[in-house]
Amino acid sequence: MKRERKGDIWDFEHEIPATSGGGEKLILGLDGGTSNTICVCMPVIPFTSNHSPPVYARAVAGCSNHNSVGETAARETLEQVMAEALLKSGCSRSAVRAVCLAVSGVNHPTDQQRILDWLSDIFTSDVEFFVENDAVAALASGTMGKLHGCVLIAGTGTIAYGYTEDGREARASGAGPVLGDWGSGYGIAAKALTSVIRSYDGRGPETMLTCSVLHQLQLSSPDELIGWTYADPSWARIANLVPVVVSCAEAGDQVANDILLHAVQELASSVKAVVHRLGLCGKDGKASFPLVMVGNVLEANRRWDIGKEVIDCIAKDFPGMRPVRPRVEPAVGAALLAWNYVIEQYQQEHPVVDYD
Repeated sequence: MKRERKGDIWDFEHEIPATSGGGEKLILGLDGGTSNTICVCMPVIPFTSNHSPPVYARAVAGCSNHNSVGETAARETLEQVMAEALLKSGCSRSAVRAVCLAVSGVNHPTDQQRILDWLSDIFTSDVEFFVENDAVAALASGTMGKLHGCVLIAGTGTIAYGYTEDGREARASGAGPVLGDWGSGYGIAAKALTSVIRSYDGRGPETMLTCSVLHQLQLSSPDELIGWTYADPSWARIANLVPVVVSCAEAGDQVANDILLHAVQELASSVKAVVHRLGLCGKDGKASFPLVMVGNVLEANRRWDIGKEVIDCIAKDFPGMRPVRPRVEPAVGAALLAWNYVIEQYQQEHPVVDYD
């Protein structure tokens, strides 16, 4: 096995018997976001769409977006989470048949190639690698590995991504907070913090957000928000304030309500842009296509339901849109992308002969 640096990460392999797993091959699926990174370990065995994919192990680590934490820290997180998943499954890297790594921040072929080169230095040469943006895994989690339709992710960040059956793809948003990921958890919370400061200055209307945000952060004055914000301006830390904004909107605060309405319009416009560019709606605008909804901003567990409002807004233009809440998490979606490839390759190499 290549690369024994960071020996403490892979030392567990020396304790695994050579016959462990009985020669069974595994797939690693990774979903890496700004908040956390998840890796699942799946066997390469057939299963039906009526059953959940078998998952042997699941591991969780921190942020793996290189734009947020830097390339070195991102790689360390990805290697750590893969090693932990294999340790939990009782297998070593020699059992891995394929790895699908779907990470936010992978926006260009050069990003993909850097990660591919790094993966090839960790695993043996017979392992298949797939490197995608995390939106691809999110889409696959709602379509059970089939790349067709559109996905909207709205968590700490946001992106809309679409894929056609003939392989064309398009995306909108996902450029990070500096370039305007409005509608994301960060975007919603940042607008709330700005509204508190504007109200305190006398440049904006009074808002319930002032008391609620200060209470949540255990601060006594809006002046203290400046120090709190810049002490650690990480995207996920700011985005954690979204529930406060939703609660204020539900209580009738107009400023908070306007922030959420703006987020709905931004999220819907990202999806509409992707659908138009790919023609997913058909020539008459009424063709059916799945819209996979992923991320805690879109979770349907509040009276002010951002996800429902986004769906209603999109449905006015695209009545054939079918909202989908995934049955599996994006990390499993990533594994399913690799699983579909491996199964298809096996079927091509071992065709079924009809003797009739």
